[in-house]
Amino acid sequence: MNKQMTNNLFKDTLSGIKRERPPVWFMRQAGRVLPAYLKLREKYSFHELMRTPELCCEVTLQPVDELGVDAAILFSDILVIPEALGMKLNFTDKGPVFVNPLKNIENPSITLQADSSKLNYIYDALDIIKQKKSQDVGLIGFCGSPFTTFCYMVEGSSAKHDFANAIRLLYENKEESFKILDKITDLSIEYAKSQVNHGVDCFQLFETHAGLIPSELYIEMILPSVKRISQAVRSLNTPFIYFPKGLGLAIAQINFDIADFVGIDWQYSISETRNIIDPKVGVQGNMDMRILSIDNKFIINKELDKFIPFGRANSNWIFNTGHGLMPDNKLENVKYVVERIKSIDWQRG
Repeated sequence: MNKQMTNNLFKDTLSGIKRERPPVWFMRQAGRVLPAYLKLREKYSFHELMRTPELCCEVTLQPVDELGVDAAILFSDILVIPEALGMKLNFTDKGPVFVNPLKNIENPSITLQADSSKLNYIYDALDIIKQKKSQDVGLIGFCGSPFTTFCYMVEGSSAKHDFANAIRLLYENKEESFKILDKITDLSIEYAKSQVNHGVDCFQLFETHAGLIPSELYIEMILPSVKRISQAVRSLNTPFIYFPKGLGLAIAQINFDIADFVGIDWQYSISETRNIIDPKVGVQGNMDMRILSIDNKFIINKELDKFIPFGRANSNWIFNTGHGLMPDNKLENVKYVVERIKSIDWQRG
């Protein structure tokens, strides 16, 4: 049966419907570069914005109004899962910090007890977002991959990006690491399915730290958890996007059994990566977001021009950056990129 085109370009692209142009959205688009968000941050903490459903809705939808993107992504944090597993977390000016990280606990898996009711405020926010957003705008739900979440839980903060204690635990005690990863995965599945039930159009799994361990170990220990979450989401007829930053050539292992779309970071050629990924899997990315911090439209246009042949040849592509927007990215540049993506003649017939 042929799928029918709708007024939602983002959802159509996820469904395999060829549209006149690629949809565009940005990771970390809710906040950072938006004046309206920064104004709210003068009154409210990050945690207050995230935990107050009406405010969460406002921040989630700001990029649609201010940037003109085709999809909104829930304004939240990947560390809501550890909170719901009983870990106390403080959101400081230097980032999130756990009061008692797992590296300080003997047999830490025993201490993790899921209380899914701690996530209810997120579903309340999604209900409001779904009611207020336009039907032609996609809504993306998300959580962190079990491995990335594991790294923060063990280490306690993101101050040291090598996450040495987390990697040590992974090598020294695989049994205990598997127990922790399983608890994260179980709650993430419940969380993902609940987001779908509250109206998200697709679900993205963020693997920020895939490159921290050898790809063979990642495929052995982590990919099965990713697949479990993917299967749960897709069992509800909801597309699944997987973003494994730093996975390198092992991204060839991400076939259609694992994801509908795969996000590609800025370090790799999108065309070369497309050639090694299962052709049934769509791709997302991978503009270098750092270019958005410069005052030179010629360089920005040159970067965008690289994507035109790819976008003409690949209708199963979502334009995005290769990682989240950065605080020093310029608002006018981000808006310019959206306008340019919309104005290019993609010659898709």
